[in-house]
Amino acid sequence: MLVEGIKSRPVYMGLSIQPRARRHIFALEGEGAHALLDRKAALDSTALSRSEILYAPRGSQGKGNDEALRALGADMFFAAPTIATLLFRLRGTLTTAHMGTRLYIAGTEGFIGQAMIVALDHGMDHASVITEHRGSLARRVQCVHCKGVTEDVTHSPFPCGHCGLPLLVRDHYSRRLGAFQGVNIDAEEPGSAPDPEELFL
Repeated sequence: MLVEGIKSRPVYMGLSIQPRARRHIFALEGEGAHALLDRKAALDSTALSRSEILYAPRGSQGKGNDEALRALGADMFFAAPTIATLLFRLRGTLTTAHMGTRLYIAGTEGFIGQAMIVALDHGMDHASVITEHRGSLARRVQCVHCKGVTEDVTHSPFPCGHCGLPLLVRDHYSRRLGAFQGVNIDAEEPGSAPDPEELFL
């Protein structure tokens, strides 16, 4: 049911440390910690002295990622209890950021989308933000009918958590909302929705 080649679908190029940046801000969620830990060799003491790491363990809690990130020795390290807390901290950090600051985001697609919204709200160009997808393929989906957003969607179709309509998860992505679009799959023939398929693990 998915359509290939949708132009709005984000492409995540992977973290690439920019050595000339005046400041490095890493917003990481869950398995996204490994995107940075795997590039430890590219982080010398100078880069780390200009780095801030914001991390929300989420599904990786208890795996020691927070200790490994803290051990890198960045100028600042903040372990957030929730994604909302991390995004609040990211807003504050970007409010005082100067020219030459680089933002790196790694984690699930839903997290990357939400952190990207914060970056765009602070005048950053989406093409200058360095991203890497790690972890679950579950999607953040907005119902185009009631405008409600459902997190961690793994099936299509699925019942909207707000209005209850059976939604087909499209590959169309809204950067403004940080979410894929869900449309009513049985609008013309109510009750004819096919069985859900697990597509996004």
